[in-house]
Amino acid sequence: MSDLQPIHQMMSSCTGAVITALFMTPFDVVKVRLQAQQRAELSRTCFLYCNGLMDHICKCAESVCTQRECDPWYNRPVPVQLNGTVDAFLKISRQEGIQSLWSGLPPTLVVAIPNTVIYFTTYEQLREASLKYLSGDGQDPPPWAGGLAGGLARIWSVTVVSPFELVRTKMQAKSISYKELVKLLQLQITNTGIISLWRGWVPTILRDVPFSVIYWYSYEKMKKIANQRQPTTNFSLFAGAVSGGIAGTLTLPLDVIKTHRQIEIANFRSSGSTRHMLKNIYTQQGIKGLFSGLVPRLAKVMPACAIMISTYEYTKRFFRNRNQLDTIE
Repeated sequence: MSDLQPIHQMMSSCTGAVITALFMTPFDVVKVRLQAQQRAELSRTCFLYCNGLMDHICKCAESVCTQRECDPWYNRPVPVQLNGTVDAFLKISRQEGIQSLWSGLPPTLVVAIPNTVIYFTTYEQLREASLKYLSGDGQDPPPWAGGLAGGLARIWSVTVVSPFELVRTKMQAKSISYKELVKLLQLQITNTGIISLWRGWVPTILRDVPFSVIYWYSYEKMKKIANQRQPTTNFSLFAGAVSGGIAGTLTLPLDVIKTHRQIEIANFRSSGSTRHMLKNIYTQQGIKGLFSGLVPRLAKVMPACAIMISTYEYTKRFFRNRNQLDTIE
């Protein structure tokens, strides 16, 4: 049984979420700016980006206007051409200030931190509870128990945060005031019921729960094989990246559907059920369509998982050592 209190688990997951966002946001800001540079002649609608913790819907400017009038951070014109990731880092930092690389961080922290805290703390509590009912090696539950705990924890965290995600997505996709948003939500509840606040819950569950099950099973299995009951930072970085890569690859078709669904929510329209969307993508593009974007997904998921789990394990180890010193004293 863990010698950490829930408050320590919550503080550990909070620390991990903040550090992950701080590390990953600049990479996604650069990626989005490079994409925006290529959209000059294209139709300007909504697009999605993710910094490793949260998906964000962004609505491009519909007409040419000054930066002060309507261009948000991802649509700011850069006087010179951006030639690749490193070049973009340097030029954006020089011309707009280094703080521009963390644009979009506040909305991530507002929703991602509570979501991550609920998720990781629930996971730890369920995993510890499994010791009472499942036979393992006497001290740790079997790896599949970690996968089960991860899946159940994700269901709970998604359910709690889903209405706030819906609100955030609508506000990011369309410039509306809080007053207008309240009226919109009241109208939505009146017409379709309060359950409509959980629109997008099913595709989110279909993507995130299998990911969590595969991720935590893989991570716990690697811990068991390497005899890492209290993982070192190097092991957590490696195992987190590998486990995230496995889970990210196997659940990519579900991630494609989730992305389509978020764009739909932002545009206030719907194209049918998850099964219908999967069938349409497969009919039009085949297997390749269902696994589109594999490399970019792994480029985001693997480092994000590595940073999150290694920071989480390190912080837990810090609290565990402090508790032991307090006990000795």
